[in-house]
Amino acid sequence: MATLNLLQAVNDALFTEMRRDERVVVFGEDVARAGGVFRTTDGLLKEFGEARVFDTPLAESGIIGIGVGMALYGLRPVAEIQFLDFIYPGFDQIVNEAAKMRYRSGGQFTCPMVIRAPYGGGIRGGHYHSQSTEAYFAHTSGLKVVIPSTPADAKGLLAASIRDPDPVIFLEPKHLYRSARGEVPEGEHVEPLGRARLVRRGEHVTLVAWGAMVPVCERSAEEAATEGVQVEVLDLRSLVPLDVDALLASVARTGRLVVVHEAARTAGFGAEVSALVAERAIEYLEAPIYRVTGYDTPFPFALENDYLPTPARVLDAVRQAVRY
Repeated sequence: MATLNLLQAVNDALFTEMRRDERVVVFGEDVARAGGVFRTTDGLLKEFGEARVFDTPLAESGIIGIGVGMALYGLRPVAEIQFLDFIYPGFDQIVNEAAKMRYRSGGQFTCPMVIRAPYGGGIRGGHYHSQSTEAYFAHTSGLKVVIPSTPADAKGLLAASIRDPDPVIFLEPKHLYRSARGEVPEGEHVEPLGRARLVRRGEHVTLVAWGAMVPVCERSAEEAATEGVQVEVLDLRSLVPLDVDALLASVARTGRLVVVHEAARTAGFGAEVSALVAERAIEYLEAPIYRVTGYDTPFPFALENDYLPTPARVLDAVRQAVRY
């Protein structure tokens, strides 16, 4: 095993999959000669050439549209959107073309493409470089939404996404690009989509999170343990498909649920998680379901640390659940 940060693991996954399958192509703004704004595609151009790694104009609709066409003609395109905040000009291509191709063709065609984008706060990027709008895509039938929180998962889940027959929105928590480090299997490594990761086992409260909020929950769980509260931490890893069985099993063990995400509260994916548990596991609940989230405002530059959930905010929700 190699010890990599999350950014290096993404880069490793791209190298590995491109070597394995010549149909994989990578393109986007500044991904070739510059190696991407965060350097996640560094070195790909040198090894695979301009036919498989190329820069595009600053036109997200064109980037996604090109990817859809490539996928329909047998390639495995990996399109990078420089920041998730920039994806909206390509939104129509994603939700009306890529997501619906299998359905509209009666299964004759699929759209095996990956749309990669760094997302979330934590780097003082302001409101045009810090959004967490994964719920937009989870709401669209036909799309898969995947969000790793560890280097090993970044590599394994990206490989699975590239091999998947349907379009995948692959969101990379840029706050963890260099701060998250861990052992990553060398060579081919695939982590199946739709399986949550049990990060920490506990008996009193379940914390559910994804992406950059997973280490926040881990720190909160450590603090709770000093107060005698054993917190279970569940990393969903993919929102669509969702590991409902793992979610319900965890709530059945603990009887309490706190959902944590950095996206705005209203209609965030935490609401879907809460509804599922209320519908299918209410007999296990010993307290209301709590959400710790971002606020219903544009992402602030000056108050970033107040907007993002912190271990202290999460711990407060854990205490409320236990005391109820």
